[in-house]
Amino acid sequence: MADKRAKGPKRPPTLEELKAMQTDEVWALYRKARKAANDADWIELLRNALMELHYPLVRHIAERLLQTLPKSIELDDLISAGVFGLMDAIRGFDPDRGIKFKTYCTTRIRGSILDQLRSQDWVPRLVRLKAGRIDKAFQKLRGEYGREPTHAELANYLRMDHEELLTEIDESRARQITSINERWNEHDDDSSMEKIDVVEDASSVDPIKEMNKRDMLKYITRSLTHKEQFIIEQYYQIGHTMREIGEMLALTESRVCQIHSNVMSRLKSLLGPKSTGISES
Repeated sequence: MADKRAKGPKRPPTLEELKAMQTDEVWALYRKARKAANDADWIELLRNALMELHYPLVRHIAERLLQTLPKSIELDDLISAGVFGLMDAIRGFDPDRGIKFKTYCTTRIRGSILDQLRSQDWVPRLVRLKAGRIDKAFQKLRGEYGREPTHAELANYLRMDHEELLTEIDESRARQITSINERWNEHDDDSSMEKIDVVEDASSVDPIKEMNKRDMLKYITRSLTHKEQFIIEQYYQIGHTMREIGEMLALTESRVCQIHSNVMSRLKSLLGPKSTGISES
């Protein structure tokens, strides 16, 4: 008599095995598991497999949307938002409605990405609506006149005054965030220069201007005594007060002011009407 060996329960497929199957087969297993609703881990595994199988569609949609967006938007951010849309689509898909999953899924993925972009938009929706109204009025008047309407004609049509229209136009202009850590030349992969390297620091001191100022001060004070030069340099270059300068020279504040006034009078008469770059304030 043949030896009959007892067979154990069939092992469920792994994630890699599910990904190697046809998508329709995985969907059939997923629908069956959800209907039975007796193994949450198995349902989650099937859902993950479906996510993996449809991931290329998420990337395709994100890449197409990226072509219409500012360069500051990262592809990975769009894909991450699209994955959430794919997850919702898998959970909410009902094949009995007769709609193909790809059609249903594409709408949900695209909507999820756009929702994420809108949530990062700091321009209020009301401003967007006003901008749309201005644009529609502009297009309508251009069609009627056969030319672009003037600012006055546009303001009159919208029943707005000049300043109000200017404000709304300025507020509706698209803003863009740019990373200062991006390469200056995006087409040059070997370039190490970033945009932060060429951003002007308005608060920094211009070394050339400072050198010119120092040389000019040295030139116009060359005929002064040592004490007079010290007072001018400490007051205009260092920024000390007359009282502080007096303490350094063991003079009264009024005496320092008197010397300063005498020096300025002599310099003005020496230089004439031309500006010295030094003010008495």
